[in-house]
Amino acid sequence: MDSDAALPPAHEVADRLTRHLAGWLGAWPPAGPLTVVASARREVPGWDGRVRRFAGVSTPEGTVLSVPAGRLDAVRSAGTTLDEVLDALPAALGQPAAVVGRGVYRYALSAPPVPAAPVGAWEPADGPGVPAWLRPFGGQVLVVREDGRYIAGLGIKRHDALGHEVAVATEEPWRGRGLARALVGRAAAHILRQGAVPIYLHGRGNAASARVAESAGFADRGWQILGLPTAT
Repeated sequence: MDSDAALPPAHEVADRLTRHLAGWLGAWPPAGPLTVVASARREVPGWDGRVRRFAGVSTPEGTVLSVPAGRLDAVRSAGTTLDEVLDALPAALGQPAAVVGRGVYRYALSAPPVPAAPVGAWEPADGPGVPAWLRPFGGQVLVVREDGRYIAGLGIKRHDALGHEVAVATEEPWRGRGLARALVGRAAAHILRQGAVPIYLHGRGNAASARVAESAGFADRGWQILGLPTAT
């Protein structure tokens, strides 16, 4: 799946991100400190078949919150500040016991150099020996094996044609060897050459994931991803 094609310039990748967020949320960039919009995407299954009735991206310049059309007025009237709206949002969406989660939203405009001998191999997500956590991603996943045993892997959440989010994990005995960083860097280059923008999300307190992201070229720009739990 890897290609030797040239990587796109940063301005082209930034344009991809703008177009992805405009389609995925319903509007982008923010029109001010807080923009609440209705989007049909909040009522159809996402990359994994689950419906996410709320999505948001917050930046130092402003925030866009995306909700179903039937809930737009209730959310817009919930408050004037982001914190006020997020506190009231679960009840406005019929999930009063839920709490809005906040994570770090990163994207890469370029990819780090890939080693001459790339780490891992692309395998079908439903192939033999692929662990259960990688199967929902579909398509091809990156897998690292040692003596035939799975030790690390990466899947891609294809939110749309332009926004591709990477998810990576390494089995505990093999952590600290740079496998996650190598997989993320290789996947980022692949995504960029496929015409999309690589995205990396992680919890605000996940220092290990933050280190992987930084080393693979996903800077922390002060952006946050906002969301609610989905039914299993």
